[in-house]
Amino acid sequence: MAEEEKNGNNKECFGILEKVFPVGKRGMREVPPGCAQCIERVDCMKAALSSDQGIRFTEEMIERKESAGMIGWLERWSRKKELSRLKCRDRKGE
Repeated sequence: MAEEEKNGNNKECFGILEKVFPVGKRGMREVPPGCAQCIERVDCMKAALSSDQGIRFTEEMIERKESAGMIGWLERWSRKKELSRLKCRDRKGE
């Protein structure tokens, strides 16, 4: 077995948000059972959340927290600004 296969980097699901953190039957995102045993689950999830789709997901979470009164305007603005910087950095790197 190659080193990459042992580490999980060679998997076609690595870093794809809809595969490693899909929306479950109740409308909430859930980690699939197969991912719980994967040795690369942390790096995989980080890669998924830093992708364009992951950044959009994070933005949605910020919006939900604001509407629920869990975060204030300044904290929301700060988080959204950081996400905007990540998007710009990723686009410049392409």
